[in-house]
Amino acid sequence: MAGAAAVAVVIPAWNCVDDLRACVESVRAQAVETELFVVDNGSEDDTVRFLKREGVPHAALPRNLGFSSAVNLGVSRTHSQLVMVLNADTVLEPDCIHHLVAGLQAHSGLGGVQPRILQLERDPPRDPDDPAAVIFSVGQALTCDGRGFREGAGLRQGTVRRERREIFGVCGTACLLRRELLADLGGYDERYFAFYEDVDLNVRARIAGWRFWIEPAAVVWHVGAGSWSAGFRRPEAENARLVARNRLATQIKFVPSRSMPRIALVEVGSLARAAAARRLLPTLAGKLAALRWLPDLLRVRRQLHRSGEVRLATEWLGVTLTPPLNPQRP
Repeated sequence: MAGAAAVAVVIPAWNCVDDLRACVESVRAQAVETELFVVDNGSEDDTVRFLKREGVPHAALPRNLGFSSAVNLGVSRTHSQLVMVLNADTVLEPDCIHHLVAGLQAHSGLGGVQPRILQLERDPPRDPDDPAAVIFSVGQALTCDGRGFREGAGLRQGTVRRERREIFGVCGTACLLRRELLADLGGYDERYFAFYEDVDLNVRARIAGWRFWIEPAAVVWHVGAGSWSAGFRRPEAENARLVARNRLATQIKFVPSRSMPRIALVEVGSLARAAAARRLLPTLAGKLAALRWLPDLLRVRRQLHRSGEVRLATEWLGVTLTPPLNPQRP
């Protein structure tokens, strides 16, 4: 569209006005022209008043429809051909979007790029070159049975290589995507609400022939789970239910049949761990919910096999990890 900003920045928000204020300020400080749009998921704090007072384009939903629906709505309300999906509890380094755009435009086959995402402590000063800074994500990866995890999570960044390279997929906490990719795939799967929606999008994008890179020159700081913890009476239980449901759903969609026995063993093991952590009922509820989706999941699986190359996703099935994996971002 003529006159559109270089990058649309879509931020779902929920009960995290203080974090959102810092996030919006960091977006406005970028050298690249941005088309900022915030989708408020029924916050009960001062979020909507802040957005109105600051003149931030936004949509205020009456209740929490989930991360996936909020992002899809925000994408539909913007026009730029590049879309940055961004959590509200993040802060961007001043040249972040510039580096992401340069990285994405360097290769036409790339569907998206991810910044180096570092864990944000609220008080100490931020230094993106500090080797002791803790990594939140330097890319998304898959286990050999199709579970998603964040590369480098919890490591000091001084111990991890810092170079532009191909990765399986991008973390939904902060990533730059082509609008064409989102249009082709129909956006995030809104049934997922939160957790694993980014894994699922990456799987479907891979099957459709898209590729992803990490752009380490771009840096985003992430607090993590602030609004999630504030918004639910039992956030750990809700986390367990959604991860159990969405992880199994994603596995059913694309993991080779030969891996199903291993997936069954992993899922049984996850129930034992959930019982030990006093989260058995929500975990079991999540798995049963995925099984109720089974007819539709199998239909999607057949469609993916017909419409693309599933091996382009399954070839990224990698390491064997003992759960719990790095939890997915709400």
